[in-house]
Amino acid sequence: MSEFAFELALCAALEERREGIVARQLGASVAASGGRILDVVRVDPGPEFADRVALTAETIPDAAIESAVGSGRARYWKDAFDCHPARARRATERALEIGFFERELRPGREYVRQVARYPDWYDRIVGIENKPDLGRPGDLEAQLRTDVSLALVDEVVLATGSYVTRAHLNRIPEEVGVWRIHRDGPSTARTADDRTPDRVPPVEIEVVREPTPLPVADPGIEPIESHPGKTDIAVVSAKEKARARRRIAERAYGKGWRTYAFPDCASCRPADSSGATVPYCEWKDRVVDAGSECGPSCPGYEADSAPEIDLDGERARRTPWDPDPTGRRRRQSGLDRFG
Repeated sequence: MSEFAFELALCAALEERREGIVARQLGASVAASGGRILDVVRVDPGPEFADRVALTAETIPDAAIESAVGSGRARYWKDAFDCHPARARRATERALEIGFFERELRPGREYVRQVARYPDWYDRIVGIENKPDLGRPGDLEAQLRTDVSLALVDEVVLATGSYVTRAHLNRIPEEVGVWRIHRDGPSTARTADDRTPDRVPPVEIEVVREPTPLPVADPGIEPIESHPGKTDIAVVSAKEKARARRRIAERAYGKGWRTYAFPDCASCRPADSSGATVPYCEWKDRVVDAGSECGPSCPGYEADSAPEIDLDGERARRTPWDPDPTGRRRRQSGLDRFG
């Protein structure tokens, strides 16, 4: 499997096995923006998860959550934010658009309130680093040590397709869990035209080592930049970590993991992977990333219309996520009053 196919197969398997939110390619830095990207994130539901589902299908802007806008009396939007006015305006507009805020127009001023109190909706956050081939580890050790020292997520797991030796385990932090991902045979089930498989064999997750819970409520240490003989670090407070965790959870909720496209090529057709639809290329005989692998430069390219796949609908059928929750409808009816 390519790393992309490995990632999609793991996301599909996690979504099938456990309730909650699965997403991929999310930022997990605090002091160094963009310094760490988690391949896969699983967010376990908290006590008010149903309230979050009913609120909006989208990611709620952090500035809107942090603002003094509440669900009671409406406030003048400029007075409710402690940040740059441009950021406050963007957050207000987005919160109105997705249904987290509703507005009242008074002479010369716009007032806003939350449609509902922001809920306590998430619990554990698990970060998963994908490394299908441990023979090509790259910066794996440094990445995992960063995850452990920062302790932004509750647990960190390494997922690999390689056989895991004791030497491998000794080279990564002992707090990191290890999963070996097995694929159950080749893609042999074919469609009626005997070309593209209608089902990609599911993966099995073998737990080689359980992860150790990390101290997410304590300050963390984030490496910023490495130099010969030294590494610059930042001490990240517990409050900063809590905000970053909320941003990860919110981004995971709004984004999910189905962020891929299907190419406009006759060689590529939808295939089933643990109940999820993925782009499978008959010419390459594997799942492909249309954004980086497909197009006229590919020898197997044959121009055709891309299949119409409702990935949001599929997510809604397979998870508690609701693409059109009641909160959004409330916003629309409320705005009608102000024409």
